[in-house]
Amino acid sequence: MIIIRLDVMMALRKVSLNHLASEVGITPQNLSVLKTGKAKAVRFSTLEALCRALDCQPGDIITFDPEVSSESEAL
Repeated sequence: MIIIRLDVMMALRKVSLNHLASEVGITPQNLSVLKTGKAKAVRFSTLEALCRALDCQPGDIITFDPEVSSESEAL
């Protein structure tokens, strides 16, 4: 399962949702969807902007855990 760790990176960098959304150039609502892991996709340009704003690598934001099943997500 793909796990979004944007909330962790935001906490580590002490960045608010509204500030990050403004810096990245997306709406706070869309950033919230991504932050909660409910997004179905993310553009590479958005991922790049997030990495620049948070001074991190894509793997710091998005991880894969084969042990976690995504079947519960489909129900």
